[in-house]
Amino acid sequence: MATEEQMYEQLNKGLNDGDEAKSLEATHWLVDNGVNPVEILEEGMAKAMFILGERWKRGEVFLPEVVVSAEVFKKCNAIVEPELAKMGEAKASSLVVMLTVKGDLHDLGKNMVGAMLKTSGFEVHDLGKDVPTDKVIAAVEELKPAIVGMSALLTTTVPQQQVVIKALKKNGLRDKVKVMVGGAPVTQEWADQIGADGYAPSAPEAVEMAKQLIGKA
Repeated sequence: MATEEQMYEQLNKGLNDGDEAKSLEATHWLVDNGVNPVEILEEGMAKAMFILGERWKRGEVFLPEVVVSAEVFKKCNAIVEPELAKMGEAKASSLVVMLTVKGDLHDLGKNMVGAMLKTSGFEVHDLGKDVPTDKVIAAVEELKPAIVGMSALLTTTVPQQQVVIKALKKNGLRDKVKVMVGGAPVTQEWADQIGADGYAPSAPEAVEMAKQLIGKA
């Protein structure tokens, strides 16, 4: 008979190895056995992807392996998300528009932040990856979100965060929305330089920052 601890270990190993079958089996087991979905996301999935990210930085795994694991993470997330939605605390209180900037195809960090925002009572509208600036502007005009969250994982695409902020100003929208930025090359200094309202180096800290920005910390 499997234990919760064993299934967390299996999920961690499965996500790190890009093993879809093992990862999905562990996620289903944890959900079916009544484990808190917030815990599954934070203790199981987010922790595993953090470890993978550290391994990538050290050169122990390469980008194709990370991409495979990110796809597996998405499939596990699809199992956990409906459970999060059932929780009372998941009632939408503020809308966050999430995106990865133009030219950047990485969305793992964005997806993790989006999933954790949902568990904390935010409504999340995900524009996806490689999102052109005009699409961001259109979304802000139409949806009137409280926050726009922008991710960039490449040093070459980080300047796009500034491009979006300038476009928000040009279209008279900057004072109507809070802007959060993140991604591996992004720093607090960069966020200050481009006039972003918030920066966070990890998904849990991004949630805390979002709460602060809407006055719910």
